[in-house]
This record gives sequence, C-alpha cells and structure tokens, in this order.
Amino acid sequence: MKSKEFLKTVLPLVGFVILLLLLRQYVFSPVVVKGHSMDPTLADGERVIALKNTEVHRFDIVTFPAPDEPNKNYIKRVIGLPGETVEYKNDTLYIDGKAYKEPYLDEFKNALTDGQPLTADVPPIKVPADHYFVMGDNRRNSKDSRFIGSIKKETIFGDVKFVLWPLNRFGTLPKVTQK
Repeated sequence: MKSKEFLKTVLPLVGFVILLLLLRQYVFSPVVVKGHSMDPTLADGERVIALKNTEVHRFDIVTFPAPDEPNKNYIKRVIGLPGETVEYKNDTLYIDGKAYKEPYLDEFKNALTDGQPLTADVPPIKVPADHYFVMGDNRRNSKDSRFIGSIKKETIFGDVKFVLWPLNRFGTLPKVTQK
C-alpha cells in the first residue's frame, strides 16, 4: 500500500520535471543579461526568457554565442535582415536607403549631454543571406555586428520576449513596430 502512495506522489513530480526539461530544451531558455550593451532596454543582471524556434523580425532582441569569445553569449537587437544594406548617418538608421525610427533609443539619446551621436556613422554594410546585423542599444558600449560581423541565422539561441527578474520589470518586453 505504501508503494502505491509513493508512486502516486513521485510519478506526477517526475512527469512535471521531465515536462519542464523538454520545454527548456525545445521551447524556451532562461538568459542572464551580462554587461551594459543593452542599456537601458535590458540591464546587467536581469533574468529574461528567450523563446526558441521563433521567426526573427527586425528590432527583436536575440541571444547567440559570442563569435569572438568562447563560452560566452551575447544579447543584441536585430537591425538588418538577410540581404539588406544597413547604414547609419547622423544617428539615423537607413536600411536599403530608407530611414527607420528606433523609438527604443529615444530616452537614451535625450539623456546624452556631450553633443555626440549615440550611434556613430556606419558605412553601408550588406547583410549576407541567412545572417542578421545586430547591435546593442547602448551603441557606445556594445561589441556587435559593427565589430564582430553579421550573425548566422542558425546560431541564434532564442528571441528574448519576457523579463523574469527583477520583479519590478516582470513582464513582456515592448514590441517595436517597424516604420
């Protein structure tokens, strides 16, 4: 009789743990933000959830292995999609010659007091097929595609959609719409 009670208690718990492991393997991944390259959107030490196997769109925030630092991952914002030409002039993003607004940078730009642009000029860069051009929101303090090149589509771990910690930031990240 005691073994049946034990099984009734343990089996659902084991099933729940297996379900969580499968979800983590195939659906989502917890990520800890390290560094200040995504300030003010994401802060150092925040815990976020990245969804796996999602379609990546412009201005999504993604995580991927650092191509220049083994055993480290980066978290950046997708700026350019495969086949596009990305350029920055006078702190304005141009994609295939069309200007795009980046509303997630407005607060940061308004806080600057040194008269310098947040994003230095970037000459036209063609994004290869199956690659993305990514940048941190803290453009002055971000090792991104301007320095490490474009990111291969298949190396992206996930699309960051949700902040878990700190609790005062708990919830989904605001969706950025394209112009």
